[in-house]
Amino acid sequence: MSKPKIIAFYLPQFHPVKENDEWWGEGFTEWTNVGKAKKYYSKHYQPRIPADLGYYDLRIKEVRFKQAEMAREAGVEAFCYWHYWFGNGDQLLEKPLEMVVEHGEPDFPFCLGWANHDWSKKDWNVDENRLSTTLLKKQLYPGIDDYKDHFYAMLPTFKDHRYFKVDGRPLFYIYDLPAIPDFSEFKAVWDSLAQENGLSAFYFVANLTDSSKLHTKPYSDCDGVNLNLKNNAFLGNYNRYMRWISYFVPVPLNVVSYKKAMKSWLSDLFKEKKVYPTIIPNWDHSPRVGKAGTIIHNSTPALFEQHTSQVLNLIKEKSPSDQLVFLKSWNEWAEGNYMEPDLKFGKGYIIALRNAIKNLKK
Repeated sequence: MSKPKIIAFYLPQFHPVKENDEWWGEGFTEWTNVGKAKKYYSKHYQPRIPADLGYYDLRIKEVRFKQAEMAREAGVEAFCYWHYWFGNGDQLLEKPLEMVVEHGEPDFPFCLGWANHDWSKKDWNVDENRLSTTLLKKQLYPGIDDYKDHFYAMLPTFKDHRYFKVDGRPLFYIYDLPAIPDFSEFKAVWDSLAQENGLSAFYFVANLTDSSKLHTKPYSDCDGVNLNLKNNAFLGNYNRYMRWISYFVPVPLNVVSYKKAMKSWLSDLFKEKKVYPTIIPNWDHSPRVGKAGTIIHNSTPALFEQHTSQVLNLIKEKSPSDQLVFLKSWNEWAEGNYMEPDLKFGKGYIIALRNAIKNLKK
């Protein structure tokens, strides 16, 4: 029986950039939201304080080395760096991965996940009693020339020997596949350019949260689909008015226990070829959005190990190259969604993942 390959989503927003300085204030990083987190009820686990790595800056190479060391200890195969290309050469948060590629270290596999979505800022408008949204950065799709520019901008990354591959093909993950107006054309352009530059055709994997769309276009045009069932935990518990109502009550309304949530994250669809499951250690994005946040309460390393074991046992009969599992996430601290050590659990989640892999039933 082969070992599953765990790919962990990796957020590169732990260093200042001029755009965030302009939008959120001088020196803003992801730690800004983490540090201002509030406890909304007696057993609410906030704020969350990082342990071994502290409030790190990803521009520091020792931090990146330590992260790779911890990921390897956990049994993670590769980091999937969130990659922000808004069109016309406009990127954000690219510096950490650029440094990894430029310096050739740490020696740990990685791939790219295109986070192709708008960036916006949501505020409560007191005068009008409504939630207002300000667009900060628009995701654009200018066409074929931009697809080519995008490819060549990332070519040194794709050619790096550490870049994660599936059957020899570089994996490229897409957050919002339907948003691309002509995915088949995008795919054809990139595959052609890859082969012209000594690479195999890409292995495109799409993010999907609604399992009913699994066998529909454009998902069926992808090489694989990562089925992320996190939101299943809140079905029947959340509606379009919940966020609005949350501004008028003292506590978050959308709280579900981890023990209950993990049951909703299992699906026999994971057994299908080219369908890749998601494992989730924890979730609480109230640091980003306040009381309107969705919270998965009482997560523990022991429960995460149980959840991971259940998922891995569902896919253990699949072919070796088809046993991909996406870990959401390695370091989404402001969403309460991370594996890195904190003051409460230490390396608990790292050890839990390692144990789940080691104890996989034959």
